[in-house]
Order: sequence, then structure tokens, then C-alpha cells
Amino acid sequence: MHTESLTRRNFLAASGLALGASAVLNPRAHGANDRLSLAIIGTGDRGTSHIADIAKLKDSHNVTINAVCDVWRVNLDKAAERVTKWFGATPFTTTRFGDILSREDIDAVVIATPDFGHTPIMLEALKAGKDVYVEKPMSLELDLANQALDLAREKALVVQVGTQKRSEGKWRAAHEFLAGQGLGTLTRVSSSVCFNHPRWARDVSDCKAEDVDWDAYLFNREKVPFDPNLIRRWHLYRLCTNGLSGLWMCHLVDVAHIITGAAYPNSAVALGGIYQWKDGREHTDVFHALLDYPEGFLFDWSMSITNAAGNRYNAHGRYGTMDVERLTYSGEGGEKGHEIEAGTLTAQPDGNHMANWFDCIRSRQRPTADIEFGHQHSVATIMAAEALHTGNRMKYDRENRRIYAG
Repeated sequence: MHTESLTRRNFLAASGLALGASAVLNPRAHGANDRLSLAIIGTGDRGTSHIADIAKLKDSHNVTINAVCDVWRVNLDKAAERVTKWFGATPFTTTRFGDILSREDIDAVVIATPDFGHTPIMLEALKAGKDVYVEKPMSLELDLANQALDLAREKALVVQVGTQKRSEGKWRAAHEFLAGQGLGTLTRVSSSVCFNHPRWARDVSDCKAEDVDWDAYLFNREKVPFDPNLIRRWHLYRLCTNGLSGLWMCHLVDVAHIITGAAYPNSAVALGGIYQWKDGREHTDVFHALLDYPEGFLFDWSMSITNAAGNRYNAHGRYGTMDVERLTYSGEGGEKGHEIEAGTLTAQPDGNHMANWFDCIRSRQRPTADIEFGHQHSVATIMAAEALHTGNRMKYDRENRRIYAG
């Protein structure tokens, strides 16, 4: 298989960005009466959902979508049709995200591509002075995550990461309970996500090479022949994502950070395999990771797409156990004679994740799922994925922001 190294020149050519063009911050201040002009980069299932969410907020938050980008003409045309119907004007369309970022009439972008595009496109958007909503996992590569965090801070740009559980009030209620030593000393957070149907098995028969800008899709990856599976079933391949860790664990480890106040694990180990779905996938269908945190607890997370039993999110302390998902707690497992009484918490109000981003674009405050939190879940999920793929225990050096085997 031929591999072409990624240079700055062919990266920009595939993205549609011009060499030598200087990035200029958008100088406009966004008041409540100024309409925000958005672009959607990636208009598959998630991007389509975002278009619908934004349409619901178009009047209350004075926003519009002026441009859409997708490498597959089928998705691009459907997205343009929806935007025209819901926003009353035909958007600019392109298969190259650089064409979006060079437009002065775009204030902010929503990035909903397959995982490998998230941080590279975000970096170019930040260089172009655009505020960003980026889907999870924020990054598959720590160096790029470091660069993005630094650049967002340097340019004072607003980045909302698509870990929308940060807008759910039940996790904040759990945090207050645990911070108040509701379980005594917390030593373990345990989570599992399971299902048993091939939700990834999308139809590929209508994805034709003549309808895909293949060079744009592979803008920063190994140059391989056209394969519709890499577009429609990209979740299965290492070219596109790092597996269940990035695809799913990012949400659940982010919840662990919310409820405990932790930020970065000390170390991670992981095991997994392809036990049922012999469908050409390169990622495991059963996965288990253990992450040790300096705050003094172990986070264990597992996922099975081979059996639907076993979903849970529990916090275990000296005096009892909490079902974090249901906000119930009891003395189960607690030290004899010191078990806590059973009880239930009331969830705090939920927020609107997209609306919060719009509000922060105008106020220039940091949003609910700020890039700092995206950096944290990226470190955790990259460590777990690397532990699985290398067979090594992975450690995190906070001072130098690097992951290493040890």
C-alpha cells in the first residue's frame, strides 16, 4: 500500500486552503442583535442533528447557517436542502473545508466529521479566527490537542466540545454529593456501556466514487484507494478513529471528571478483542480499560457490542455505593456499622449545549464543555487506546503534556 507523507502543501491542497494566506481574526463583536453566521463541516448523521438543533435556536439566538461542507455529494445536497428549507436561504456548498474557513461571512464552524478530522480542522479554523463547536472525541493525537488548546487560549476563541453530558444537571448533582463526602472516601468509579445490534452497518451501495471528493476526505491520512466503507462505516477502522475508547469512552470518562473533579489520569491499561463481529473491522467489539487517578480512585470502563446486559455507572466509597445514572445511593458495600442510609438526589436543571456555545460566542466566556475539558478526555482516551494497541501501560506527564509507556 502506497503511503504519502502529509506535508503542509498537500494538506492545504486537499482542504482547499491557499498557501501563503494570512489568517485574520474576525474583529466583529457579537452583540445580541448581531446575527451569528455558521458553517457546518461534516453533514452526516451528527452534522444533520446539529443543523436541526440550530434551526430550533435560529430566532431565540439570532443565528443562521450560511455554508455547508461534506466530501460526499449525497450528504452535501441533503444538508443544503435542509438549510434552505429551515433558514430560508440557499447556503454556500463545498467539499473542501478550507473554502469555508476563508470566507469572511462565517463567524463560527461546527465540525462533525469522522474522528480523524476533528482536531486538524479545528486547528485550521482557530488559525482563521473562527469560534468552534467540535464533536467528540476532541482529538486522537495528543500533540494536536496541545496545539489546539494553546491556540484557542492565545486567540481567545470560544471552543465548545460535543461532550454534551456536561450540560446535563444530574452529573452536577452527583458531584456535589460526592464532594461532600456522601460516600466517605471515594475509591472506585465503575462504568459499562453495552448493546447488541450492528448500528454501524450502514448501507454502502449508494456511496459511489464519482460522488466523493476522495482526496478531501483523506486530507491528512494515508492515501488509499476509494472504499465506501471508510466513509459509511468509518467507525470500524484505525485510519479513521482509535476505536471504542474515542468513540464511546470519551463521554463516560468525561462524566468521571465531572463528578469527581479529576482532570488527568496517572496511568491506563486496557484489553479487548474482536470476539463476535467478524466483519472486517479493525477495532474491538469488547473493550475494558482501567485508569488510575491522582485524586485517589480507579476508573474502570468497559464496553460490549456483543451483549446488551451490564449497563451501569456506579461510584463506590467507604460507606456505600451510588448509582450515578439514577442519582440513588445506599449503604451497599459500605463498612459494617457505618453504612449510609439510602436516598435519592434531585438533578439540577439541564442546559442546552448548542445554545450555551452561542451565548459564549457573544459574551466571550468559556462554554460548558470548554476545550480544556476536551483536552482532558482526549488524554484519557488516547492513553486507553494506546494501552490496548501496544499492550503497554501508558502514563501521563502533566508538566510536559506527553503520554509514554511505563
